[in-house]
Amino acid sequence: MKNLALIVTSASLVAFLTACSPPATDETADDFVARANSELKELRKEVGAADWEWRTNITEDTAAASARANEHYAEWHSSMVAQSLQYDGQELAPQTRRALDLLKLGTTKPAPNDAAKRKQLSRILTDLASMYGEGKYCRNDGDCLSRPELEDIMAQSRDYDELLEAWQGWRTVSPPMRDKYQHFVELTNEGARELGYSDLGAMWRSGYDMSDADFQQEASRLWEQVKPLYEELHCHVRAKLGDFYGEDKVPQDQPIPAHLLGNMWSQEWGFIYDIMEPYPGESDLDVDRTLKTKAYSPQEMVRSAESFYVSLGLPRLPDTFWERSMFSKPPDREVACHASAWGLDGGNDLRIKMCIKQTYDELRVIYHELGHNYYQGAYKDQPPLFQGGAHSGFHEAIGDTVTLSMTPGYLFEVGLVASAAQSREAVINRQMMRALDKIAFLPFGKLIDEWRWDVFSGEIRPADYNKTWWELRTRYQGIAPPVTRTEADFDPGAKYHIPSNVSYTRYFLARILQFQFQRALCAVAGHEGELHACSLYGSKEAGARLQAMLEVGQSKPWQDTLEKLTGTREMDASAIIDYFAPLMAWLREQNKGRSCGW
Repeated sequence: MKNLALIVTSASLVAFLTACSPPATDETADDFVARANSELKELRKEVGAADWEWRTNITEDTAAASARANEHYAEWHSSMVAQSLQYDGQELAPQTRRALDLLKLGTTKPAPNDAAKRKQLSRILTDLASMYGEGKYCRNDGDCLSRPELEDIMAQSRDYDELLEAWQGWRTVSPPMRDKYQHFVELTNEGARELGYSDLGAMWRSGYDMSDADFQQEASRLWEQVKPLYEELHCHVRAKLGDFYGEDKVPQDQPIPAHLLGNMWSQEWGFIYDIMEPYPGESDLDVDRTLKTKAYSPQEMVRSAESFYVSLGLPRLPDTFWERSMFSKPPDREVACHASAWGLDGGNDLRIKMCIKQTYDELRVIYHELGHNYYQGAYKDQPPLFQGGAHSGFHEAIGDTVTLSMTPGYLFEVGLVASAAQSREAVINRQMMRALDKIAFLPFGKLIDEWRWDVFSGEIRPADYNKTWWELRTRYQGIAPPVTRTEADFDPGAKYHIPSNVSYTRYFLARILQFQFQRALCAVAGHEGELHACSLYGSKEAGARLQAMLEVGQSKPWQDTLEKLTGTREMDASAIIDYFAPLMAWLREQNKGRSCGW
């Protein structure tokens, strides 16, 4: 559905850009920042509207319109960054300096200051995203399967060969992306160097209010905190898969075959819970059955998530959210089904884009996506340059924190499960369910950008893209491809965030921060007892603390914002260990006598 109030035509934007004359010699830094915020507000309207049209109706025309809008933004951004350099070395107010620094980081895909190259980059990005969004695996009989259909096979099938076909099938989509991706790296690295960074990876890492070296050390420290729990989980999962498929298919001293973990990318393993369930039938956590039995519509599933946020004292979503969001896959056109939250018009026009199915997994995704919307709505009164998460991990962590409150007690209270039983066996079951997603994800969340950082720096050559991808996946995750992969493949491109150029470190940090946020907010809510049993549902005190943090946006260093919520200025993964303490003890007991590691 078009948002006619927001769409700025290409012609009007050209006129707008033409009107953006070079600054007068007496323009102060404060005046420059005010002008940048004013122009950025208008540009975001056009880019957001064009991107929404394209993602919800993938055609040549909408792709071209999106490419043009992003090209216009890239032109404006290059010009404004060049103008901002005149203020380097000047003594400025802290907020002015922060705004100038954030302006420089105002794109994840910096374009060279050359019109032809900007056009090339915009087209490449559009092509890559379209190739992913429209990708299908076609069998020899002519039957073609979309990514969601292949994902369903990965989640539901327990046939080794069927899983292998689906896994290989989706990876036929990505080899044509390789040359385009290589050119994308060359162009964005050139753009990053023009902004003063050694490469695009260095530019991304500079957005964390600390030095490049300190940030990489911090990411490694956080991983080391949680690595022992992941290793125990991996050991147990491999043993159970060996029992299920046979140790000839799952050797007990080797990495796990990547297609057996219930997910197309082996990033989250929750869909194999039926194989992993520690105590079968202990407590009713079958939310899927309730959603189907009660015939929840996609809108009703979203209303359920909204009600949680409202219980914290946060406002209801605006009427336009319900009018303009995409909740289901339209039957008459190609769309990008990958779930996303949109804060168009500076957060005044909130939407989500999903192809919702009646599953608990999808319900949790909805709760997560609304976390983005509530963050966007909370900081909408900040200047455009400050409209963002304290750092990228914060934005992902908000909705994830809320999903931690989807305890059996909460699910029972809102009628999604039949029992709130919390026997010790039920606790272990629930912790296993959560760990298969949240703990299994951690090494995957870390390695995606490690691969890209080395690609951007040139340490990984194009001729080694696939080889190093699998080296990292094996080293961090302990998984391996089920069949031989070569440089004729481009398996990184089979993951949405690579062709769409979305940084992934945010997801790793979010999986850390959500437990830290939860521990702090549960203390505010007055929770007593084990951390895993805490639900924030109905706590206005926790909601007020959360809202106060959300409103700050990106106006302050993340350390200040973290302290506002948690009382500490350092990210800390110890809350994960606290949360999963029962499961960790159980896993260690189960793994006695097993040969762990890979």
